Amino acid sequence: MKTRNVSGTLVNISSSQSLILDCGEGTFGQLCHHYGNDVDEMLTKLSTVFISHLHADHHTGLINLLLQRERALNSLGKSFTPICLVAPTSIMTWLNQYHDHCQRILSHINYIPAKLLSEGVEVPKFKTKSFIQDLLKRNDLTKVEPCLCVTGKNATLLIHEATLEDGMEEDAREKRHSTTSQAIDIGMKMNAEFTMLNHFSQRYATIPLFSDDFNQRLGISFDHMRIRLGDFRILPRLLAPLKALFAEKIEEMEEKREKREMKVGRTMAAISNGEAAEGGGAKREQEEPNQEIAAKRLKAS
Repeated sequence: MKTRNVSGTLVNISSSQSLILDCGEGTFGQLCHHYGNDVDEMLTKLSTVFISHLHADHHTGLINLLLQRERALNSLGKSFTPICLVAPTSIMTWLNQYHDHCQRILSHINYIPAKLLSEGVEVPKFKTKSFIQDLLKRNDLTKVEPCLCVTGKNATLLIHEATLEDGMEEDAREKRHSTTSQAIDIGMKMNAEFTMLNHFSQRYATIPLFSDDFNQRLGISFDHMRIRLGDFRILPRLLAPLKALFAEKIEEMEEKREKREMKVGRTMAAISNGEAAEGGGAKREQEEPNQEIAAKRLKAS
């Protein structure tokens, strides 16, 4: 049984405006659980949705969220305005298919390709460029530089995925995600005031494995966490109680990690021995002709 929902982070920028970072399946349900009868009021304040990439756990809750937002605006008698959607271009294939074959949805969004932000908002059409600049200004954001460390230099808050535990760097690279220490390292390089780790793999159903790099400028997120900027200094104090509360689970995960590391070690040793044996065979094959030549020379003499 899964104990954690997929990705969806609500950021309240002001009393009248908010944005959502990623929108996995069940995001609207989580908002209902969190806000109860006030969920419609919250939806009317939603101005922007950012989708980091098109894994299903990051975007499949988007359409329902758009429809529920329209319903909430109508219910509260507020005028409808499209939401700003910042996402990879391939999301439009999905939205266009849904629009053509299921329900007309495109009027709900003003789409901004995410790559335009990483290219410094250099786009040919003036209207599009001014629209993006307006979006950035409205959400109190700045242009995105190619390097996250440069972009977020001295950031107040870095929200960074830490999908996998240390020692699984190869898996993280293949899945284009990060290990815990890699995420922490980015926060340190950009000198972020606080780093919040999220997007833990479901293999860490209750709590993620802690890294030795955990410090007082670091916290872990969990479903329905609600935190203000002024609370960051308090959050690290929860780490010790969490370790005590889930000591049995942590021990179980550490045992699994040790077994996995032993298995990897045996595999590498087998590969190394195989290469050594192959090399030895080649050496023997090379030595045998040399021995034959030496024997012939000895016989001739």
